[in-house]
Amino acid sequence: MAKAKTSRKKSIVTDESLAFLKKYINNASPTGFESGGQKLWLNYIKPFVDTHITDPYGSAAGIINADSPFKVVIEAHADEISWFVNYITPDGLIYLKRNGGVDHQVAPGKRVIIHGRKGPVKAVFGWPAIHTRMGNPESKEPSPRVDNLFLDCGARSKKEVEATGIHIGAVATYEDGFEELSYGYYIGRAMDNRIGGFMIAEVARLLKENKKKLPYGLYVVNAVQEEIGLRGAEMMARRIKPNIAIITDVTHDTTTPMVNKIIEGDVACGKGPSLAYGPAVHNKLIDIVEATAAKQKIPVQMRTVSRSTGTDTDSFAYANDGCPSVLISIPLRYMHTPVEMLHKDDIENTIKLMYETLLTLSPKTNLSYF
Repeated sequence: MAKAKTSRKKSIVTDESLAFLKKYINNASPTGFESGGQKLWLNYIKPFVDTHITDPYGSAAGIINADSPFKVVIEAHADEISWFVNYITPDGLIYLKRNGGVDHQVAPGKRVIIHGRKGPVKAVFGWPAIHTRMGNPESKEPSPRVDNLFLDCGARSKKEVEATGIHIGAVATYEDGFEELSYGYYIGRAMDNRIGGFMIAEVARLLKENKKKLPYGLYVVNAVQEEIGLRGAEMMARRIKPNIAIITDVTHDTTTPMVNKIIEGDVACGKGPSLAYGPAVHNKLIDIVEATAAKQKIPVQMRTVSRSTGTDTDSFAYANDGCPSVLISIPLRYMHTPVEMLHKDDIENTIKLMYETLLTLSPKTNLSYF
């Protein structure tokens, strides 16, 4: 008797789109300096949309059905946390300021790229050897702080530093790039939230490939400057004036040590996208997303936020005359470190949930509370 063939679920993410994701993650896009990554993203999404727009600070949107008066946004943010060169010592060491919520405690011993006027310059976060830190048992071992961390690029004078093109105001990003781990995990710098830009682009690709006709205008928005106050989303929300907004970002996997589930909730990588309840999240819209997930058998995890979501959802929800908005997050381990980790099943399910939700919406969707 012949053995029955086992059917394998077809992956949404193709080899070509995964190659783009790797290139996109490995490209630096510090807050305020996102243009390189935005150009990559636009080039990828252009075949899937009718037209596109950009704004003066670098946010970009691919548009389907640009003439439609009813507008729906799916949005992610493009920027990554980084460091600013703030002071160069006479001996050629470089002191820094934060650009976004970069974690100083993970910095010692890390390799970075400083983006200077003459191109990228490699450097390292120097840190005293353990032998010297522990030399006097009565002295307290130093902890990393922004004011005691420094970069060493090999120069031994301020003049040599400046000769490389490094200047006050240059940004530095960690060197760590995209890697695949066992059991379906990806790691990389700036998964927060370049993975979101990737997922919304994949939604546009699926709509194009499946020849879906939407009864509204769809704006696929990749906004800048989220990490320092949701600034890019503010500008795009005022410009587009959408009727509905679906935002995607990352949220904490709370199953790792030193994370308090009582405070952060119960969310794990590999168990599906996370939906958040909170004042900025529209109750009727989240009900639609939940119902879509149930109908399509997409696993979701629920959590709550307090006064704000801390994401671009807030900018869209409270813009103009108010915009019904919802947040669909992908679980992430080790946020704001160079080894942000997520699961490829969550990528697939988040893309699918956004895609299927878009197919349920129309200008007639009733989101009124009254």
